Amino acid sequence: MSIVVNLDVVLAKRKMKSKDLAEIIGITEANLSILKSGKAKAIRFSTLEAICKALKCQPSDILEYVED
Repeated sequence: MSIVVNLDVVLAKRKMKSKDLAEIIGITEANLSILKSGKAKAIRFSTLEAICKALKCQPSDILEYVED
């Protein structure tokens, strides 16, 4: 099982740069990059909430479960 992070897709649809999102939600670009790449082991609900608020989306738009 794996969780796929579709943050790049949502950012592209919103025509927003990662740098801008990182600034809006208050995390570093490096941490956002780790999240976008799917290498993050966890995400805080407060961070997920901030991303969803900034991108006007639902958590399911960003995170997807894919069976191996």
